[in-house]
Amino acid sequence: MTTMKKNTAPSAETQIEALRVAKATQKEGQTKEQTKLIAQGIQKGIEQYKKQQKAKARERDKLKKKTQQVKNTQPNTTTDTPLLAPHIIYKQHWLPWGLVIASWIGFGIYLISASTL
Repeated sequence: MTTMKKNTAPSAETQIEALRVAKATQKEGQTKEQTKLIAQGIQKGIEQYKKQQKAKARERDKLKKKTQQVKNTQPNTTTDTPLLAPHIIYKQHWLPWGLVIASWIGFGIYLISASTL
C-alpha cells in the first residue's frame, strides 16, 4: 500500500524559481506581501505541474512495462518465417486524369479549328 505525503514543504529550487518569476513580473507599486502571495501561487502551480508530469511518467512506464511483458510472452514466430514486404495498393482518383485528358482533347480541337481558319 502506498502512502501519500501531505503538507510537504516545497523544494528550495521551486521556491527560488517561483520568487524569481514573481519578481520578474512585479509591477510598480506592488508590495512585498503581494509579491510573496504571487510567488506562492506560482509555487503551487509549479508543484501541480510536477505532480502531473510524474503521473504521466508513471503511466508511460506502466504501458511500457505492459507492452514489454506482452512482447516477451508471445512466441517467437517471426524468426521462423521470412519477413514479407506489405503489399501496398495506391488508388488514384479519376478526376485529375480526366481533366488532363479533357484538356488535351480541348487543346487538339483548338489547334484543328485554328489551322482551318
